[in-house]
Amino acid sequence: MSQSNMFILMVGIPLILSQSTRGKDCVCELQNSDPAFPENKLKNVAFAASKCTGNITSEKMTEIDRLVLGLQHRIWQLLDNVSMLEKEDNGNLYAAVSLRIIELELAEIQDLLDKLKRTTNNYQLLSGQTAAELQVMEETMVELEKFDHTQVMVKQRENQRVKRDLERCKDVLNSTTPAPTLPPGMYKRLCGLGRMVNVSGPMTYSLTVYGTSYTFGAWGRDAKPAPGDENKYWLVVLSSGNVHGNFIRQYSSMSTLILGIGPTDTYISSSNPTTNTIQGPNMVMYGNALYYNCYNTYSVCRFNMTTRSVSTVALPNDAGYNSKFPFAHLGATYTYTDMDFATDESGVYVIYATTSNFGNVIISKVETSNPPVFNQTWSTSLHKKTVTNTFMVCGVLYATRYLDKEIEEIFYSYDTNTNEERYDLRIHIKKMQTNIKYMNYNPRDHLLYVYSDAYIVTYETMFQEVH
Repeated sequence: MSQSNMFILMVGIPLILSQSTRGKDCVCELQNSDPAFPENKLKNVAFAASKCTGNITSEKMTEIDRLVLGLQHRIWQLLDNVSMLEKEDNGNLYAAVSLRIIELELAEIQDLLDKLKRTTNNYQLLSGQTAAELQVMEETMVELEKFDHTQVMVKQRENQRVKRDLERCKDVLNSTTPAPTLPPGMYKRLCGLGRMVNVSGPMTYSLTVYGTSYTFGAWGRDAKPAPGDENKYWLVVLSSGNVHGNFIRQYSSMSTLILGIGPTDTYISSSNPTTNTIQGPNMVMYGNALYYNCYNTYSVCRFNMTTRSVSTVALPNDAGYNSKFPFAHLGATYTYTDMDFATDESGVYVIYATTSNFGNVIISKVETSNPPVFNQTWSTSLHKKTVTNTFMVCGVLYATRYLDKEIEEIFYSYDTNTNEERYDLRIHIKKMQTNIKYMNYNPRDHLLYVYSDAYIVTYETMFQEVH
């Protein structure tokens, strides 16, 4: 072979090379010594993974919780009826009827037990099958990785690790200097809790009886309930274009709320929308009254659940309403969320923004009188449209932002007791649905109540220990 016809062949896979000359031409025959890549095996793994994803859904995983709550509710009801029967002294006039009712309730409980047993067995079978399929998929992927002679997958994993490290460095560089730590005992003197350090859960996750069509709403417990209402839960779903609501639905317990049993509806107005209609998903219940954004105004409405009367107080006339300063992120805007209401250990707050404060968040304490009035007000440097939700704990405002479909991040706090701001909290909340439309803290149980794309969710808040 002449020097002019010589070439160098570099291939990243084992080859068998043979050559021959035909006149002045050089002919090379290449044969791959490795077997052909098993493409079918890779397709089978992809199909199995897709099947697993379809079989294991969040809706299925909450089925057992619903059955257990329903069973618990029926048992409590049975105990009440048996207790009532024991106290009856009617000369056996109604004894047979009462016993028949108890017999029917026992039959319903047995049906629930049977369904729970079947569901549990199905889940155990699904768990076993899934574990076996995952083992097969893992072994297949290990086998397929042997074909990666150029170590593309290894380098890709290494690149991902480096990328994560760079992102962490970027977050640290971009974060502001942490606010000074409060003196020991300061938080304890304020309300008995330390600084929030984590959020765990979800503790509860369920679709409401309204279904998936109603993606905007709010729910929770009265932060200061009337005597006898301590166990009640309230729910408001925006039914008019996901913007307005005109009644509050109440349930006697968490289990009845999840199961949709025995609701009580209290109407603010007969039609929707109209004067005093609820506008936007941000509202709270405090002292047997609902606080919310009045329809088409920059005013706060207070609806008394007992007298069914409404009183109002106006925000500054440059305050945002009708989606002027809503919660938002780069991918979406949460319409009609100009005003956010929050409860903590000391009462009710309204969080909003004004033109004069350049669209930055303002916090005003709402005195729960009739009519309500504003007490103290604080201005922050936090631009409202960079936030997806806010809530208050012990006089501290916390703000969240959208990271991705699975994570919401508590990134900001403003302490109304010290006027200190910080932007570097980085407390992650694991989402069950893409968008969180409502979030509020309840000081009675230290839970965050969340309405997320038609689902009601609770999370547990965790605080730094106070010494």
